[in-house]
Amino acid sequence: MSGICVTTVCAGVKAVNGGIFLGTAIGVHWAVSKDESDRRRRMAEFESWRSFQKFRREVVRERRYIRTREADSFLDAVAATCGQRVKTVPTGWIAWRAQIGCDWRQEEDYEMPCPLPVERMEPLTDRASEGRVNPKGIPCLYLATTRETAMSEVRPWVGSLVSVAQFRIVRELRVVDCSVNHSEFAFYFAEGSPEERVKAVWTDIDRAYAQPTTRTDDTADYTPTQVLAELFRDRGFDGLVYKSAFGENGYNVALFDVEAAVPLNCELFETKGIECVFDHMDGPYFVRSQE
Repeated sequence: MSGICVTTVCAGVKAVNGGIFLGTAIGVHWAVSKDESDRRRRMAEFESWRSFQKFRREVVRERRYIRTREADSFLDAVAATCGQRVKTVPTGWIAWRAQIGCDWRQEEDYEMPCPLPVERMEPLTDRASEGRVNPKGIPCLYLATTRETAMSEVRPWVGSLVSVAQFRIVRELRVVDCSVNHSEFAFYFAEGSPEERVKAVWTDIDRAYAQPTTRTDDTADYTPTQVLAELFRDRGFDGLVYKSAFGENGYNVALFDVEAAVPLNCELFETKGIECVFDHMDGPYFVRSQE
């Protein structure tokens, strides 16, 4: 059995211009009138480099189903600027998916742990749990570009047994790559150019998807990324890519069609060690004596 190493690089997967290379990028071209071109240009301009933060606050804390005109304008801008981030996932591309747990195999007088059966490695179509991309009840196929990333994403603890399966893509897919500019940090004291605002907003979008989550998180925090994923799906895309918080070369691929990939094999691993790195964020505060 092997431990988890989040620095392993999956062959055939590499970062390109800050994003993940999954295949041939799709160029988006329109033959439109000047008026239509001007309208789309205006739609593509985010009002602020903080537009995602404002949108997030609205749908998490204020209103969700009947949105403000400002929130709808933000979504229009996202739709108008996502074309330059579209990538193609080729048929036959290999990815990984992990689940904590194992099955048991009888060996003479004792039982041996073995990988989970195939039906446990596929999303539950009738009772999907909540995730960064999907709301509860709507299934989504979450995959990772490396085996180690897939195992790390399920948050195992020392001693946990993790089943990890290889999946093969069965048809060509068009996905929105949110991981472009992931390593950059955008902050402005004044509003920048339209191009700078686009870059800053999409950096915030990728960080929102990449933020590690647990089952104890407030599920309202999933709302902004779920709304964006539904927007991508409505525009005809098959899924999205975002950077994993685990490892330099790990990426996650979320597909709306759970049958877009099929399992090929499954292995079982034991988690032997986990490295925790902490960054001081605030404090300390001091308690005044009551004496």
